[in-house]
Amino acid sequence: MSSLFPALADARAARRPALRFGEHALTYGELAGAAGAVGEALRGARRVAVWATPAPETAVAVTGALLAGVAVVPLNPKSGGRELGHILADSAPDLVLTAPGTLLPAPLDALPRVEVDTADRAAPPDDGALDAEHPALVVYTSGTTGPPKGAVLPRRAVAATLDALADAWQWTADDVLVHGLPLFHVHGLVLGTLGPLRRGGCVRHLGRFTTRGVARELNDGATMLFGVPTMYHRVAEALPAEPELAKALAGARLLVSGSAALPVHDHERIAAATGRRVVERYGMTETLMNTSVRADGEARPGTVGVPLPGVELRLVEDDGSPVAAHDGETVGEIQVRGPNLFTAYLNRPDATAAAFTADGWFRTGDMAVRDPDGQVRIVGRRATDLIKSGGYKIGAGEIENALLEHPEVREAAVTGEPDADLGERIVAWVVPADPQSPPTLRELADHVAGRLAPHKRPRVVRHLDALPRNDMGKIMKRALTRD
Repeated sequence: MSSLFPALADARAARRPALRFGEHALTYGELAGAAGAVGEALRGARRVAVWATPAPETAVAVTGALLAGVAVVPLNPKSGGRELGHILADSAPDLVLTAPGTLLPAPLDALPRVEVDTADRAAPPDDGALDAEHPALVVYTSGTTGPPKGAVLPRRAVAATLDALADAWQWTADDVLVHGLPLFHVHGLVLGTLGPLRRGGCVRHLGRFTTRGVARELNDGATMLFGVPTMYHRVAEALPAEPELAKALAGARLLVSGSAALPVHDHERIAAATGRRVVERYGMTETLMNTSVRADGEARPGTVGVPLPGVELRLVEDDGSPVAAHDGETVGEIQVRGPNLFTAYLNRPDATAAAFTADGWFRTGDMAVRDPDGQVRIVGRRATDLIKSGGYKIGAGEIENALLEHPEVREAAVTGEPDADLGERIVAWVVPADPQSPPTLRELADHVAGRLAPHKRPRVVRHLDALPRNDMGKIMKRALTRD
């Protein structure tokens, strides 16, 4: 297949800005040289770990390894010792790439180390002859149902996803992307860093997300913003007091949210203050991106758009049969096929086989409905967000959105728990806007029943000081227990 990063070999692009982290910037010519030096250091390596801090050295390390045909295992710097030890034992990297002077935790002590100097220069390797199925990344899943599994993502999947998003978002070399996402995950690394580099555009990383940083970069020529719902919630909260932020968002070409559902309430607040709609997309580690609202389409709050070019998507019943109706109400599990899929879970042929149907559809475990026009609305994970109550299949996501529209609710999560009569009853976990005066069960049940349907009202409410979240802002529902 062709190079993942054609601009690195294009002399006409050598002076174009490629990366900026704070005051540290690299042009395409400088990035090509620095990536070439990394490639030289990796001669003979098969797979390497990258200590994925939000720094230019991480971007250079990953780019250099991919050009050299060496698979990359991004490591979360916040990982605990047990998780880190499992990932290292499972992936068996030949060495670890870091920024100079980085202090690494004990599980990495025995691993040879290469320090990435962004000022080093060497001719970049030519990756154009590498096979499309050659492994590019091994990204570990969150491990909510056991130890994390390493999803092997081939070069084909990276290229297919980024090119499909370019089509959907009209993404070109003229775009400048700003974000503050971590670089150990698909969102920040593949979409947020490799995406601009494949297009020949520029990425400006904030280091740490702040609304002031977003406003500064968008008002200084950036055209796109990537974020997770937690970040957009902070944006929505800050807008009334930060006119420069409202101006910046209003002038952006594209605002994209992902990694979890963006509450409708935050969609509406941002749209009201800026006149701009946030675009949502849907993907996961194993599939990269599956669907998106298109830049030239309708950004309908609560939907993740339509399948991307090349992606097949279907909803199925519990028995595997296709969902009969695209009526915006009938819930089914999402299954996908396409060039965006991973090849296997590393060292886990059993898990790989279980993840696919006999005819090659990947079982995502995500539950959704489809509107009559084909737009997909995610209602939650099968394991934690599908509630079977009183004969109905109910998605937690739409109830959470309804709860967040209540003025006395700051945060909300919905789960199911066993009920002798209903099978499962709906439980609302609520962070009150005023802890001294939390909303009652009756208030919240009536509020939900009036917006959705009576059978979707919560039967139990539990008040919390905060919801448990992971590094990507996703609510960790398995941590929500009665005691």
